[in-house]
Amino acid sequence: MAGFHEELFPLEIAMKSVGGPERLTDVVTLGSGREERNARWAHSRRRFDAGYGVKTFAALAEVVAFFEERRGRLHGFRWRDRLDHASASPGTAIGPLDQVIGTGDGATATYPLVRTYGSVHAPYARPIAKPVAGSVRVAVAGAEQMSGTAFTCDPTTGLVTFLPGHVPAAGATITAGYLFDVPVRFDTDYLEVDYSAFAAGAIPKIPVVEIRV
Repeated sequence: MAGFHEELFPLEIAMKSVGGPERLTDVVTLGSGREERNARWAHSRRRFDAGYGVKTFAALAEVVAFFEERRGRLHGFRWRDRLDHASASPGTAIGPLDQVIGTGDGATATYPLVRTYGSVHAPYARPIAKPVAGSVRVAVAGAEQMSGTAFTCDPTTGLVTFLPGHVPAAGATITAGYLFDVPVRFDTDYLEVDYSAFAAGAIPKIPVVEIRV
């Protein structure tokens, strides 16, 4: 049965991979030459090739073992995106004011983590389902809250839950800062490696694709 393993793909290999976000857009060219464009996906989907991070036989063996334990495409796992794995801008320390995740109403206690891209034309709010355990910082109306006392965050879902007596008041802005991973799976059931070519410097194809959890 398919599932998700809360296991991080070997970090040193992931950090040397290639990849990024993908969207699906229908483009229809009209007789006038104008275009009609329609977004098929509400959320982007990230793709990576881990092969670029595999430079030694030891690293290759590590990936094969990881692949076998995941049963190929069957089980999902965590992936660290070198370019985009924090609520703050690259090179900036995360803080509790990084991202707005909601506005209090005096009753709601649970809020999902999100990361917003852009601010003017069409900001995109990306759901964050796999925060790094222990990294989440939360503030209400600009005042940082204490983890474990005022709130908890489930690292397997990205849900921030305020504890009794700490539910945000109506109109209070709720913000958060965090590190996060991308939920992914292998996008192949077959790892094809030409060992003689690999020894000569060839790069194996190890495709990885983001999944919804």
